[in-house]
Amino acid sequence: MAIKLELKRTERILFCGSKWWGDPDMPENMQYPTMEVTEDGETYDYPLTFICQINCEDIAPFDKENRLPHEGMLYFFAAVDDYIGYDSPVHNPAGEWPKGRVMLKYAKTINFETFQTCMLVGDEDEQLTENELEIVFSECEDEAEGIKMLSNDLPGSYPDHTNLLKLVSDSVSGLDFGSGRLDFVIKNSDLGFGNWKKTKAVLG
Repeated sequence: MAIKLELKRTERILFCGSKWWGDPDMPENMQYPTMEVTEDGETYDYPLTFICQINCEDIAPFDKENRLPHEGMLYFFAAVDDYIGYDSPVHNPAGEWPKGRVMLKYAKTINFETFQTCMLVGDEDEQLTENELEIVFSECEDEAEGIKMLSNDLPGSYPDHTNLLKLVSDSVSGLDFGSGRLDFVIKNSDLGFGNWKKTKAVLG
C-alpha cells in the first residue's frame, strides 16, 4: 500500500505542519538548499524550489512497514520551476537529474519555539513562493493515480529503491509534467541509515 497526498487550498495556518508550497519551517541551524548555476561565465547559488514538508506524525498511521521516521519533519526541495510555469536557469533532462538538483532534509524533532519560517522574497520584499496548500493523507493502492508516497510504482532501472514521493500533473498544485512524472527515489540501504542526501530525482 502507498500513501496518497491530496492537496487543498486552505486559510489555516500551517506552521510546523504538513504543507505543500509556501515556505519551509526549519530549525535555526538548517540552511535553505541551493544549487550551483553557471551562466555567461559566472557561477552563483540559486535556491531550489521548496515542494513540501511532511510532519512525520501525519503519515505514521499509513506507514505500516515503518519505512520512514514517525516523528520530526521531512523536507523536499528540487529544481521544478519549469513545471510550475516559471523561468529556470537550468533545464532538467528526462531520466535521472544531475546531482544537486534535488535535496531532502530531515529534522528529528519539531519545536514550535525555535523553528523559523524561511521566506524567499524578491528585491522589493515580494513573496516568491506559491501559496501554501494543506495536505490530506490517506492509504491507497500502489497503482492509484495522483501524488503518492512509498508506492512500489518505481521508475525503471531502480531495483532495491524506495519511491519516497511521486509527482504527477495536478491542477491544484499547478505542477505540469505533461503525461510524465517525477519520482524521488532512494536506495533501501540509504533509507535505512537516513542518508537523505542520496535521494535522486527521476523524470519520466
